[in-house]
Amino acid sequence: MAIFLDSDSKIIVQGMTGSEGMKHTQRMLGSGSNIVGGVNPKKAGETVTFETGESIPVFGTVREAIQATGANVTVIFVPAKFTKSAVEEAIYAHIPLAVVITEGVPVKDTAEFFALAKESNTRIIGPNCPGLITPGQSNAGIIPAETAPEPGSIGLVSKSGTLTYQMMYELSDIGFSTCVGIGGDPIIGTTHIAAIEQFQRDPDTKAIMMIGEIGGDAEEYAANYIAEYVTKPVVAYIAGFTAPEGKTMGHAGAIVSGSSGTAEGKKRALEAAGVRVGKTPSQAAELMREALAAAEAKPARV
Repeated sequence: MAIFLDSDSKIIVQGMTGSEGMKHTQRMLGSGSNIVGGVNPKKAGETVTFETGESIPVFGTVREAIQATGANVTVIFVPAKFTKSAVEEAIYAHIPLAVVITEGVPVKDTAEFFALAKESNTRIIGPNCPGLITPGQSNAGIIPAETAPEPGSIGLVSKSGTLTYQMMYELSDIGFSTCVGIGGDPIIGTTHIAAIEQFQRDPDTKAIMMIGEIGGDAEEYAANYIAEYVTKPVVAYIAGFTAPEGKTMGHAGAIVSGSSGTAEGKKRALEAAGVRVGKTPSQAAELMREALAAAEAKPARV
């Protein structure tokens, strides 16, 4: 089992013929992803052959690509100034999942296409995110194939791309059901809560690892949700314990205002909800091992 992405996912790439699109399409193919097409109005009708041997057709629009291939996922690599129109095109074509890799997307643009997505059946992951991977099944985004863990029982949701990769390494001995990089912009399409809700429902996800960071209140909202609805073990790491207050650190969303949004404040809220919080990624990984061992040691309910 997995969330959002599996072996049946058929992926198209908007911006596939650009330098970043070409590079990461090659990597996704190397991960075993089923890439069925690219989208570029100026190169419609062409075919691109990759090092792995696959020849991928290029379509003029998302709608044409869906009609020809049955695609149900798009990965978007277009420049920031064109991202809003690319996402809106995907939404109007009713694609179920749009993974927006592009960074530097204006917040106003994100707010507008996210509002449009709410009225449709399209889930957005990102923008400014690494995408997601279901090990052994599919990889949609920029997560390097060489860092991909084995399939396993941990569901991972993370604001940070690099910390996603590090946690996959730290817990590679256990493995993951799905790893979702949701992005760190002030407005994102899929939140911690949305991913945690799906991991709670997934029978093969036995525990959930959540990576947050300073700024905003998303982690506090997630803590409230976990306390009320989640029965599986949850472990967290919050990046920014040593960050000076009042400074912008890393992502555009990582801004601390006064006492709001600090790592310590988020840690307190999560621990009050029963979530164990590590102060380093390695410590969080050890806490996850302990949580899984404790869960496995519990007697089965009769």
